[in-house]
Amino acid sequence: WMMPEVDGLELCRKVRAEERVDGRGYTYFIFLTALGDREHLLQGLAAGADDYLSKPLDRDELEMRLTSALRVTELHRRLALQNEELEKLNRMLFEQSREDPLTTLGNRLRLREDLEVLRGRAKRYNHSYAVVLCDVDHFKAYNDRYGHLAGDDALQRVAETISACLRGGDTAYRYGGEEFLVVLPEQDARAAAAIAERLRRAVQDLEIPHEANAPQDVVTVSAGVAALSTTGDPDELLKRADAALYAAKKAGRNRVSADGND
Repeated sequence: WMMPEVDGLELCRKVRAEERVDGRGYTYFIFLTALGDREHLLQGLAAGADDYLSKPLDRDELEMRLTSALRVTELHRRLALQNEELEKLNRMLFEQSREDPLTTLGNRLRLREDLEVLRGRAKRYNHSYAVVLCDVDHFKAYNDRYGHLAGDDALQRVAETISACLRGGDTAYRYGGEEFLVVLPEQDARAAAAIAERLRRAVQDLEIPHEANAPQDVVTVSAGVAALSTTGDPDELLKRADAALYAAKKAGRNRVSADGND
């Protein structure tokens, strides 16, 4: 209880406070003191002590109390391990809830979150940003001709190809069934259109057979591009990209169309 520089009460309080902050393993405190009255007992327990022994020391009693302390600390250790595993599982579930299971790209939930972050950053640093909305051409016909397993494989390969074409900082998402969205920070419409064209060529160069997609007879994508200034609304940006994608399809597919309102 009485020690040089810092007394037992203060030491106990300090250790308990540090345990709460850094999550260190549990420290079992037994106060051994000649101050055995009720007031000092309550002070020790209030400071965070687990047990209290009064002098003179009974060694048999101390041994039994230490045995009890070992049981308690082992329970704390197991509980800490279980909590750590639970936190890992929660983090994994959090990530999975924002990931498309087929392609492992981000899903629309993650897209919404990321767009809000990007919107704030663009406003803060006076940056524009752009999106590219891609759609696999005649994908329903592809599934009808080759089957859904082949369709899933084609989507995975398209997703991998799109991701491989991006710069660091650009992000691809699965936007819908056969639709993919690419977010391009700090890019205007012209730069985004060039990136979209690179994606389009890369997908065509995969040469995945697609007999219902004449005249190429391979899997291709159409793409719509739109960009926003610092104050633009992400929802409006997505609508404009969708309109540009529709224009690309109407013009014959396997091409890039840029929105004209940037």
